[in-house]
Amino acid sequence: MQVSVETTQGLERRMVVALPSDDIDSAVHERLQNLSKTTRMNGFRPGKVPYKVVKKRYEPQVRNEVLGSLINRSFFDAVRQENLRPAGQPNIEAQDETQNEDEEIGFSFVATFEVYPEFEPVYNESVQIKRPQVAISEDDIDEMLQNLQKQRTEYVAVERASASDDQIVIDFTGRIEGEEFDGGKAEKAPLVIGSNAMIPGFESQLHDLKAGDSKVITVTFPEEYQAEHLAGKEAEFDIHVHEVKEAKLPEMDAELVKSFGIEDGTVESLRADIRKNMETELKQRVDGKIKSQVMDALVNLNPIDVPTALVAEEIQRQREQMLEQMPPDTDATKLPDELFAEQARRRVVLGLVIGEIIQQREIKADAEAVRSQVEKLASSYQDPQQVIDYYYGNAEMLKNIEGLVLEEAVTAEVLDVATVTDESTTFKDIMNPAPVVDEEDEENENK
Repeated sequence: MQVSVETTQGLERRMVVALPSDDIDSAVHERLQNLSKTTRMNGFRPGKVPYKVVKKRYEPQVRNEVLGSLINRSFFDAVRQENLRPAGQPNIEAQDETQNEDEEIGFSFVATFEVYPEFEPVYNESVQIKRPQVAISEDDIDEMLQNLQKQRTEYVAVERASASDDQIVIDFTGRIEGEEFDGGKAEKAPLVIGSNAMIPGFESQLHDLKAGDSKVITVTFPEEYQAEHLAGKEAEFDIHVHEVKEAKLPEMDAELVKSFGIEDGTVESLRADIRKNMETELKQRVDGKIKSQVMDALVNLNPIDVPTALVAEEIQRQREQMLEQMPPDTDATKLPDELFAEQARRRVVLGLVIGEIIQQREIKADAEAVRSQVEKLASSYQDPQQVIDYYYGNAEMLKNIEGLVLEEAVTAEVLDVATVTDESTTFKDIMNPAPVVDEEDEENENK
């Protein structure tokens, strides 16, 4: 077998593989001999068909089968011989026989494919990491306690006009150009004014209404509304009010405290439980922020070429994930490659860089670390052991956990050499960060 490789562009390689005539003829002969022992043909006893007869009838078919098998096997032999790491499926074409000047060559093919990039992963003290330093205050616990209280809010009917935070019970019928539409009608629907449960402009027109009142309101569906046939359209809604109710917070007594799973019914125990849960959530959020900074740094410090085949696979994976979260009749053509390209490329870069660090540092998914991660995930379920058994009985799920453990190990590896600066912040700010405003969008808003 003769092999020649050339770089066409970037990570793309063009490999020509020439197979000796003797190897092909020998394989064809062997297969025809075996066929003559098993084939059935009129005029001959089973297994007694002469070789020449079998060859005359079946040689073209057998030769094609042999070539297919040899191409597949010789491709992988050739890439091993040349120390190549193909990324994605190769494009294989038979080479024009007129180009085979060597009579000993029986067949040659051209394989075009991309290879994985060869690089030395970069991470050093130039990696700047801001490590959040947060202390949970009594005020933070007070606020969480109030939120729990609000979850048990009861609504009591009142004989006054509606206002923000009231619950209003209504019938509504929506029409577009005089015609009713699917999903635009409901009876005795409870709606909290200011909850933003309805489209923009709907709830703000429900102030100052009393039980028995009727009103017609006009709203416009958002341009990006999930139901495409309604997006951007103006609609009228006939509103009839049945009741107006105001919120009533329950007393923080022993009964309410016990309803949150605190057996002794004391507020002190509830506050301790709240703090414990907040500390768990805080650690997860801090770890996530640090890991995110590490991943950003790895992408920025390693501007490597990536195989387009891997990016295409990642784009398709992301598209399928998004389609699973959308209505069944969603048109996939409305989700073009450009929508996923940037994030897909980032994921491929990260995967290659992390993989190279894991290989070079010989990092393994420690069994204890995997078990700890599974137990951590299972702890939030009613029957943790059942969840643990599920993970350990599902190879794919367990592989995902091992991947997380490896990522954490790589994060620790980078942090060992990075420049880490502690940054004070509050529980509220780290749990509810302000949205990042794109500089271009900010400039447009200021014009």
